[in-house]
Amino acid sequence: MKRIETDFVVVGSGIAGLMTALTLAENGEVTVLTKSRAEAGNSSRAQGGIAAAVGEGDSPSLHREDTLRTGVGLCRRESVDVLVEGGPEAVDRLAQLGTPFDRGEKGWTLGREGSHSVNRILHAAGDATGAAIMGPLLRRIKEHPRIRLVTHTQAVDLVVEDGECLGVLAAGTKGAVLHLARAVVLATGGCGQIYRYTTNDPAVTGDGLAMAWRAGAALADMEFIQFHPTALAVEANPMFLISEAVRGEGALLVNERGEAFMARYHEWRDLAPRDVVSRAIDREMREGRRVFLNATSLGEGFAKRFPTIYRRCREAGIDPACDWIPVTPAAHFVMGGVWTDTYGRTSLSRLFAVGETACTGVHGANRLASNSLLEGAVYARRVAKDAASLPELVRSPSSSRFPALSTDPCNDAAWKEEVRRIMWEHAGIIRNEQGLAHGLRALSALARKIPEPFVECHNMIAVSQMVMESALWRRESRGGHYRSDCPETLVEWENRRRMAQRGRQDEPVMASGYHT
Repeated sequence: MKRIETDFVVVGSGIAGLMTALTLAENGEVTVLTKSRAEAGNSSRAQGGIAAAVGEGDSPSLHREDTLRTGVGLCRRESVDVLVEGGPEAVDRLAQLGTPFDRGEKGWTLGREGSHSVNRILHAAGDATGAAIMGPLLRRIKEHPRIRLVTHTQAVDLVVEDGECLGVLAAGTKGAVLHLARAVVLATGGCGQIYRYTTNDPAVTGDGLAMAWRAGAALADMEFIQFHPTALAVEANPMFLISEAVRGEGALLVNERGEAFMARYHEWRDLAPRDVVSRAIDREMREGRRVFLNATSLGEGFAKRFPTIYRRCREAGIDPACDWIPVTPAAHFVMGGVWTDTYGRTSLSRLFAVGETACTGVHGANRLASNSLLEGAVYARRVAKDAASLPELVRSPSSSRFPALSTDPCNDAAWKEEVRRIMWEHAGIIRNEQGLAHGLRALSALARKIPEPFVECHNMIAVSQMVMESALWRRESRGGHYRSDCPETLVEWENRRRMAQRGRQDEPVMASGYHT
């Protein structure tokens, strides 16, 4: 097997991975691995924007308050402090790197989204913020003399010996390669593709989470899945997102009777936290009422403010200036992930995680809108600086078994679809003990049918099992986790999180050890 030695390996090419790579390159050679096109992933798909306390009347303390309230008692305060205090600097850096944030007469134009108490969402190209951020970052990555971007390469497993990560096993167009490095950074995003209905890019199948699990790293908070309330209700994978910023501009959720129903569910109405809005829409639909987003009040201004959304709606035969937009919830973000400290350090030496792959505890039980791009930008620099401080790797792995791989498109597609069906039916917006137990049995049976070489399918099943097992463990409802058989949010669960490692399930860890 071919071996390549470098200083650092970053797995993933979203905002978290690229920002980490750019900072690491100040201290050594960096290899960035991504299993699809460099532009694939969720960062480029982001519409609404990036949250930061940069406007008049705003402050990090107010941003902190909104983040903690939305996280429903499970945020790790130290992590939230890092996020909100580092927000303005991160936005400035993105602007310096080339992001053309939209501006008005008084500076950056700021929008508002659900659960934010003030306007603090920076956006670019109206509703194409992710693409506007990623374009300049990718250009800098490709031009950088110390960064090697390797596309269409599947990271298969981490190489770990004696609790130390030595590198990554990967498979690409030129065969199997062992990448040895001083530090490995997982920036592979979340796991949205384990669900039948999702806004996530097809590449987002939980690979980094599964690899970390197999290697023995601790994962946490996997029961908390955020379902975005408003995906365009047109059959597609991934589903097209109707940004929360549309509601921030005054659009209202209505059912087929024309009722603006959110007043029945929350005092913040259409700008309530995402978990509340998703469950409200789900209830309307379960009771037989279709749900729409009425943005007709924006009139012709809709096309100017949201050009991408407008174009996609028109392709579906919908004119937002005069038609209601049909919407439905879809899996969007995982609050849990590979457990890290505020420098991205995992429970394994030399292994780091950043962005949605990581669980710093910053999002708690429910992520505040537009804090995801911010998390990637803020934590990337901290991760890179800590990883760069490590001494050089002085040993090579004693052995490295590389599993055979297969990507048969027929069997692969059918198995993946079965995983997605099981997860949507039994671990979706509303769960219960009976459904979760049934889903776990179904996943175990499916795993036995799939040959070992189908790595991506097994990754999806492993992550799905983590979500279900954690959802069974948490016998309450909180944020993105709702149990119909345990509907109350209980004080005794406020500071408890499930930490799990392969081969054993740790006892619930109390707050005193992990967030203050």
